[in-house]
Amino acid sequence: MHERALRWWIALAGLGGGLLVAVVQSSHGGGFSPRLGVQGPDAYYGPDPYTPLIPTVATVLALCLLRWWPYLLTVGGLLCVPIAWPDLVPYPDTMTFYHLSSAAFPVLAIGALGAAQRLLCTGAPGLGAAVAGLVIGFGLFGQALPGTIYQFMDPALPIWRGLLVVAGLAAVAPATWWWRRGDPAAVGLPDEKAWSWKRLRPIVTGGLVALVALPFAMLSTERLADLLGVSWRTLANSPNARTAILGGMTLAAAVVLATLAGVWSLAGALTAATAQIAVSAPLAIALLATRDAGPARWSAALLGVAIGVAAAATRWRVAATVALTVGAATCLFIAFSGTSGDPQKLAGQYGATPALLMIVLVTGAATAVAGATAPVLAPRGSLPAVLGPIAGVLVVAGVKTAPVIDLGGAAPRSIGTTLRLDTAGILLLVSAAAIGGLGIAHYLSERWAERKQAELIRQEAAAAERDRLARPIHDGVLQVLAMVQREGSELGGAGAQLAALAGEQEVALRNLLSGNPAPPGAGAEADLRARLTGLSSPTVDVAAPVDPVMLPAVPAAELVAAVQAALDNVRQHAGPGARAWILLEDEDDGVRVTVRDDGAGFEPHRLRDAALAGRLGVEQSIRGRIHDLGGTATVKSRPGIGTEVELWVPLPAR
Repeated sequence: MHERALRWWIALAGLGGGLLVAVVQSSHGGGFSPRLGVQGPDAYYGPDPYTPLIPTVATVLALCLLRWWPYLLTVGGLLCVPIAWPDLVPYPDTMTFYHLSSAAFPVLAIGALGAAQRLLCTGAPGLGAAVAGLVIGFGLFGQALPGTIYQFMDPALPIWRGLLVVAGLAAVAPATWWWRRGDPAAVGLPDEKAWSWKRLRPIVTGGLVALVALPFAMLSTERLADLLGVSWRTLANSPNARTAILGGMTLAAAVVLATLAGVWSLAGALTAATAQIAVSAPLAIALLATRDAGPARWSAALLGVAIGVAAAATRWRVAATVALTVGAATCLFIAFSGTSGDPQKLAGQYGATPALLMIVLVTGAATAVAGATAPVLAPRGSLPAVLGPIAGVLVVAGVKTAPVIDLGGAAPRSIGTTLRLDTAGILLLVSAAAIGGLGIAHYLSERWAERKQAELIRQEAAAAERDRLARPIHDGVLQVLAMVQREGSELGGAGAQLAALAGEQEVALRNLLSGNPAPPGAGAEADLRARLTGLSSPTVDVAAPVDPVMLPAVPAAELVAAVQAALDNVRQHAGPGARAWILLEDEDDGVRVTVRDDGAGFEPHRLRDAALAGRLGVEQSIRGRIHDLGGTATVKSRPGIGTEVELWVPLPAR
């Protein structure tokens, strides 16, 4: 199948995974780690001690089997079937559906994020970011559907769940079929080894973060009191404080473990988690305020998901996400001011329009932040682990810890211990700033990588060109130069001088072909004054300082070569009897060499015309040499008044 069509089918599979996540969240909900981990065993009344292991084991297995993400979505969808049709379970009870939700959620979320990883790694950033946002957005959408408390009040709920399961499995089926046929639907970076540490690091980190809640789940009130050095009655009488302490401990441990995945992964996890923590309380309050709104509630949540996905799918996803998040924060500030800090006024009001608007904005903001974070994580192979278990555990722990934050002073709160609306707005602004900084850093790193790749390509092209020219030059030019050197040294006089020049050119040409254009002894210094004085002749006068002008050997050799090229032009084009003058000036920050003649001169446009015609003597032999040294070369000429070539080369600090 064509790669472009395959991308759309993979995106459809990710959409199906999001629909199935909504089914799970509309039931008992789910997560990547046991929720009692931030409440302690005193809040857990399960029939066996192994129930908390279900989401953690499912998370670790899903991360290990990430390459087969279509199968993960299929298995998760099949686990959703009994949730949609409870009659399929012989003896249904609350814990049965809790087990199904605990196992299905991590499998579905990681599988859908695997589809997003596949899209982002194959050149479809818009689709990949949209799918990643859908996973988070549909999780919030599932909370807007009537839950188990309301399922007997709303007879249409099982029908809606059944439709979502059918649609989700139908969307996942094509990707599963192509995978079974052997089509390239694998997740990850194809040029890396399957067991390389770079590829395994996010998986290992995600598994460790999913396991981090288990030790804290074993901390009873008495044990926690002993660790803190307080009376157990103090914690028993303050269950909210106990939950906040366990949440803070879990949050700190998860952040420390998340550093193993790298700086980018940690930044992405904190950004996505901050946005989800910020919207948790406003969304809960708005859902409570719209408990009698019927379809308007989940329609508002669905609209918010669509807006967030649209923001994440655009090329300007960072700017769109920042604008949407700031808008959601502004809405929370207005709601806080309008209710005098008491969310009960919003939850108990007769009109539901403000609450519906809040649902749209906060759901869209969380969806867009997750989608905009995904392109930063995908090139590093950490998207499923970071937006999955790492961010998920940070959210669960942060939701329990955040209510202790009181940035605006004491204010009446009558709905539990949820996060204040103004504090939630500030956290949304923090996430907006974080996603903006993350986007800028990602852009700069991409530009740096592109420049580095371009430099490598240039070096490879130069090496290939040298290899191409090496053989004909070796068989022709170098042999001729060697013969001139050998025969000229036997002639004596002018022949000996010609032999010496041929020897120098042979050495320089060999160094150029080997990729080392510097002549032997490049690390030493040379006296430019002596080298230029050696060019004097009956037709060439040299004016130079009395003291030696010491330069590094390479710049000195290049300057002398440029002067020799200028003198060659005088001999060839200035006319018979033309004289030349060389002036050397030793300045504080560089050296200046001027070559002037009294020859025929030429029109200024002649140099440009010669370069366009392919005659690059001045352009390469003079200007090219000086520009490579970081200097400047100026050529001035007019017919009848001669030509002046001025060369300036900077010097290192003395």
